[in-house]
Amino acid sequence: MDFEPRYSEEQQQFRTEVREWLEEHVPSDLANPADSADTSYEDYLKYRELGRKLGDKGWLWATAPTQYGGGGLSIDHAIVIEEELDRHDLSVPPYYDSGGRLGGASILVWGSDEQKDHFLPPIFKGDVRTWQLLTEPGAGSDLAGVKISAVRDGDEYVINGQKIYVGSSNGAEQFWMITCTDPEGERHQNLSWFIIPADSPGITVTPMDLLIAGGEGGAGTGVKNTIFFDNVRVPAFNLIGGENNGWRVATTHLELEHGSGGNIRRNKMVDRLFEYMGALKKDGKPLLEDQDARDALGDFYIEAEISRLFGLRNYWMRNSRVPMSYEGPQSSFYRKNTGLKMAQRILDMIGPYALTNDPKWDLSDEHMEVYQRSSIVALHPGGTTDIQKVIMARRIGIGREVKEKQGALA
Repeated sequence: MDFEPRYSEEQQQFRTEVREWLEEHVPSDLANPADSADTSYEDYLKYRELGRKLGDKGWLWATAPTQYGGGGLSIDHAIVIEEELDRHDLSVPPYYDSGGRLGGASILVWGSDEQKDHFLPPIFKGDVRTWQLLTEPGAGSDLAGVKISAVRDGDEYVINGQKIYVGSSNGAEQFWMITCTDPEGERHQNLSWFIIPADSPGITVTPMDLLIAGGEGGAGTGVKNTIFFDNVRVPAFNLIGGENNGWRVATTHLELEHGSGGNIRRNKMVDRLFEYMGALKKDGKPLLEDQDARDALGDFYIEAEISRLFGLRNYWMRNSRVPMSYEGPQSSFYRKNTGLKMAQRILDMIGPYALTNDPKWDLSDEHMEVYQRSSIVALHPGGTTDIQKVIMARRIGIGREVKEKQGALA
């Protein structure tokens, strides 16, 4: 059975346009390190400039409404853009930005018309980058347990507390975050959702010293930070969805983060393994000629394809407004677990070569070693595997009389 999408002549003409544009505008000297933590500030600025150019074309967030800076294009056109960027080892956006992927969607669903007009165009055109601030020292998987406080003071809220495991390197222009606006209120009914300028007085960003990796294992951000809020004043206008309604707003971005947003990118590690195993020798012959290694590579390819097809299905369902249930956490659960399994397959196939980035021994430009780290790290962000199982169970009605509904996406 062939699950690949088919394209009309018009869509293929659009592909030609996108391919030619990218050949002209993607910098030829743009580095793409295995670990995104190694991205230089100079290259980061190139990624941001490319993002703004994509935004001017309406290709950065292709399906977002044109009135808010998006492209207003169909899902088919969006897939073409994603596929052509993938040929350059780039994604949409070509840098970490949870504002466009998660926060922007939440504002589209829950923001007022005035808030959409104010906040969305800079996000969808690539003029600002946004980090999400969710986890705290005492609240991670149990997001409803956040303690960071936001207290109303006239036309402003005053925020105090801290968030951890935030963002990436090189900073951001704004944050979106969950706060507690009623410490004595009922659980889930005492939270609020804010957009906050990152340069607000009282904000301190401190990089965390962690064993973490970006790249194909799924983590993708390279660096994490702790962010402290000390009497940070935020306009009440920046409250999205109303006071103490933050959990309902959060169901939108959590739905997307837990897998319902989908992903169409191929796992490039298949190609890299094929080349790598052709260069490594076993008993004087290329490792690729060893039958056990070839069998393991075939299993690796099948698992990677299943994960990609889950992501493609969800990408299409989400953007085509098809009702979803368990599909998001199913995809996330499979991706996280098979990512770790595939890392073990790499270790079985090529042995200790997978664990070193020493250029005397590593022929993969660090990709194998980064994949080993990333596959472990990726079990946790965006909801752990245990959380994904809980969500799936609730969606199909295990242990409950009423099935849990998906978060609002439109």
